[in-house]
Amino acid sequence: MEFEKRKAATLASIRSSVTDKSPKGFLDEPILHLLETINHHPSYFTTSSCSGRISILSQPKPQSTNPSTKKKARGGSWLYITHDPADPESVLHLLFPPHPPTQITDPLGQPSELVFRFEPLIIAIECKDVRSAQFLVATAISAGFRESGITCCGEGKRVIIAIRCSIRMEVPLGDTGKVMVSREYVRFLVDVANEKMVANRKRTDGFGLALLSNGFKNPDDANDVEEEDNFENLAENHESSINNGDLLPGPHQDLMPLSTISITGESVEKLHLWGHAACTIDKTDRKEVIVFGGFGGFGRHARRNESMLLDPSCGTLKLVAVNESPSPRLGHTASMVGDCMFVIGGRADPLNILNDVWMLDISKCEWSSQRCIGCEVPPRHRHAAASIGSNVYIFGGLNQDKILSSLHFLDTKNLQWKEIEQRGPWPCARHSHDMVAYESQLFMFGGYNGEKVLDDLYSFDVQSCSWKLEMVSGKWPQARFSHSMFVYKHVIGIIGGCPVSQNCHDLVLLDLKHRLWRSVRLDFMNRELLVRSTASVIGDDLIVIGGGAACYAFGTKFSEPVKINLLQSLTMSENDVKASIEVKTEASLSQPCVIQLERKYAKLGKDILKNFGWLDLERKVYSHEKGLYICFPVTEKLSALFHEKQLLDKDLEGSEDNHLTSQLTKGLSLKEISSSVALNLLKELGARKFTNVAVEAKKVAKSPLQRMKEAVTSILKQKGLPEELLDELPQKWERLGDIVVLPVTSFKDPAWSSISEEVWSAVAISLSANRLARQGRVEANGTRDSTLEILVGDDGWVDHRENGILYSFNATKCMFSWGNLSEKLRMGNVACENEVVVDLFAGIGYFTLPFLVRAKAKLVYACEWNPHAIEALRHNVEANFVSDRCIILEGDNRINAPKGVADRVCLGLIPTSEGSWVTAIQALRPEGGILHVHGNVKDSDVSSWSEHVSKSLGDIARAEGRSWEVTVEHIEKVKWYAPRIRHLVADVRCR
Repeated sequence: MEFEKRKAATLASIRSSVTDKSPKGFLDEPILHLLETINHHPSYFTTSSCSGRISILSQPKPQSTNPSTKKKARGGSWLYITHDPADPESVLHLLFPPHPPTQITDPLGQPSELVFRFEPLIIAIECKDVRSAQFLVATAISAGFRESGITCCGEGKRVIIAIRCSIRMEVPLGDTGKVMVSREYVRFLVDVANEKMVANRKRTDGFGLALLSNGFKNPDDANDVEEEDNFENLAENHESSINNGDLLPGPHQDLMPLSTISITGESVEKLHLWGHAACTIDKTDRKEVIVFGGFGGFGRHARRNESMLLDPSCGTLKLVAVNESPSPRLGHTASMVGDCMFVIGGRADPLNILNDVWMLDISKCEWSSQRCIGCEVPPRHRHAAASIGSNVYIFGGLNQDKILSSLHFLDTKNLQWKEIEQRGPWPCARHSHDMVAYESQLFMFGGYNGEKVLDDLYSFDVQSCSWKLEMVSGKWPQARFSHSMFVYKHVIGIIGGCPVSQNCHDLVLLDLKHRLWRSVRLDFMNRELLVRSTASVIGDDLIVIGGGAACYAFGTKFSEPVKINLLQSLTMSENDVKASIEVKTEASLSQPCVIQLERKYAKLGKDILKNFGWLDLERKVYSHEKGLYICFPVTEKLSALFHEKQLLDKDLEGSEDNHLTSQLTKGLSLKEISSSVALNLLKELGARKFTNVAVEAKKVAKSPLQRMKEAVTSILKQKGLPEELLDELPQKWERLGDIVVLPVTSFKDPAWSSISEEVWSAVAISLSANRLARQGRVEANGTRDSTLEILVGDDGWVDHRENGILYSFNATKCMFSWGNLSEKLRMGNVACENEVVVDLFAGIGYFTLPFLVRAKAKLVYACEWNPHAIEALRHNVEANFVSDRCIILEGDNRINAPKGVADRVCLGLIPTSEGSWVTAIQALRPEGGILHVHGNVKDSDVSSWSEHVSKSLGDIARAEGRSWEVTVEHIEKVKWYAPRIRHLVADVRCR
């Protein structure tokens, strides 16, 4: 536990109010979030860091000229330092003061050297073991920190790594007696350093995103600290360092290998898919997996409608020659009934959700569309399906913004749909879950309900037609969606899913004989991303096909087809079964029970109870004997287990085996220990059980959506209106200042108008909104007016602060886009302190204000013709104290824009700004400058659009008599505007 002790002590010092040993005395603000992300992981903690800095160092001159003399640090002091882009005027004022100060000298009385430096991000991190160090170094290198490596590692030594890269600079300026460079050269150095600072920030942000995509937790989303967790500072108790975070596999763990399937016949890229469906053909003479549809495939990624057969034994992949085929789709299901595969639903495109049924006769290789009778089944995708006998059952799914909770079955003999009436504890609406059939039962796990990721397990008995919420022993799987399920012998398996973390690298197994969860850690050779993949069982092998994701920052990733030996997986987890059977009980105790722990062990005890689902979340934790002890209400499940375990362990008291748990759990996280080990750990901590204890019930906090649904349901019942109207309740909303903005699709039924006043008031209260509004469509006019409708409140004027800039505007008249945040940040980081900028489409100041407030532009001409936007713009330049550097030009920029004055022109209009390209060329100074050209472009046309921009602007420049070289230096991908349509910005240099 030495690592945990050092980590606890280090984090305690970081979070204390005492300054640290650095010259500044505290952590750099730009990387606080990144450091929290790293320190939140149980395998790492940071020991020192710098976010990147620009500085001028005064250092003593070397005392020896002998080249053989060992180089030593010469010390010195900083005359200037910043962790943000440097201000050239401040640097110039320091180096060329009007009245030179007294010279700075070294101990020998000589002037000190002056060195201008840029140093990028560097973070020193102690790691729990070599394996976790190797993982973090690999992640850092992939994010651009290519000089990262393990700096200290050996027998008995701490494992220390450094995250760093080589985009540094160090330039001598002279000494404190005389600066040997010119003002112009210093300004040039500052510009270069600022460019490196921007590149450093981008790499730093990319590293943070890479961590989050590899299982690290976002500290903003963490829920580890609650009101009742304030037991005391536990920094001195090493036990508090054990938490329930995900832990990278260490050397002590057995890993289940995955075998990549070598594909012959068709290209393996045919299986680079996600959102497809697959079924097993399991006959004596034929063991194959049939795959249909999905997104990806060979060549251009798109929705597919190919039918493919994979023989896993030899890796042969072939396309099935069929007479016709269902339309391309993803998010559909496929279920085998006899020799036929039934494909149901899916999504053909973002607006076309399907409810059709197709059947593939495997023996004839013929597709046929099935015309079904019975009840109407709503269109859906991301639903789940499983077959029992001749019936195919489907549950849940997504239809546009509506999440479904209905259970239907298709009688494939009569081609008739039937909806099953609600019986038992009906599961909530969800999508991206999975479901399998075992004997006469369906088992369903996980999914997403619109608010949170689920980890519940339900069974449905097709004979009694009733649902049951299953409670079984063992380590419960992590909540997830877009995972895959399968059945092997008496075991139900779960693999992959989102959110992607180390726990999704487990093969989770539910032993139906012993009613017990257990898991096997998989050895992910190529960091497979098994999200929306398929899992099919052939013999003793699990065949996993496809999976992957698209990330705007890191591109599209597909996983290779892999094979896992299930017989070996079951064998590897047999010890877990035996240990867990020992602590199972045949009957749970009914009396309320609490577990009492000393205060110093309270945090660790609570982590254990929460991790295994033993903490009764409906009752309150309380202190006892003036705070010396903390009492935790626990579930009946633990009450029974703890009672039996006390009897089992009587013979161990006083023996050396009492410390067996500490030895077993050394280096493990709570996610990796079995329930029996956890019970022993509670016993070692001195836990005592008390029964028949009255504990105050906890008020369970309801989500805003729950509060809104309950309030609106009450109104509908009072007014006698149908509850189907609840389907139009919004699942998400946005905030503009103190206005909560509902989506345009909510509350559209005319029936709402009769009760609008009561409903709007109830919704506003539920969402804690002072004012409530509903979004409208953007007016298709030249000024692109907003049609936002105020539902509660007097007017639409709001104050919205972003990146330190205040935007005030009338939301009912002016649009505001969150999607342009990254581009506003980028423009705010442009070094244009001495530049004149012309913003041809200023609006309320979307880019004008970043140029003025953050980038410190010398002067901005802001052109705008929407009178509502101009009113807001005038207010905003005053409110941000930059009105003295902004000239607002009202009217058509093609008439009013200045000519021959600009170092930089912003053309921030989409879908295209081409109508003002002539105006932009005319606005630039005779020697040229930079244009930031916005446009909406198909993702396949980016290069041709870039060529069009440079050629057109070059032609315009020549027509205007400017002999310029016009080049596109950079294409910035701002956001997706629509499917396959990107909002791009071309940085064009005219010289």
